[in-house]
Amino acid sequence: MDLDQVLLVSQGDRVTVGQPTIPGAKVKTEVVAHGRGAKIVVFRYHAKTRYRRRTGHRQPYTELDIKEIVAGSSEAAALGEAPPETTAEGPDNGT
Repeated sequence: MDLDQVLLVSQGDRVTVGQPTIPGAKVKTEVVAHGRGAKIVVFRYHAKTRYRRRTGHRQPYTELDIKEIVAGSSEAAALGEAPPETTAEGPDNGT
């Protein structure tokens, strides 16, 4: 299974953050198990009216094993480039 919506890739000291995702980057995974989380008790209560309801919830989840993180070609080029210069121009606040 491939996850193609990668938000952030880190290689050593370099970190690339997508806007909102990194084009061409993928995470190759394998499904290990499907399960359900611990039970959460939901208790509803109204004072002075004899109203009490006790229910529970178990959130389903899928456990994945990450095999490989593949950085896209445009993302690899972005890691080699220096970040663009930013200017501190903004509204003049009188300081």
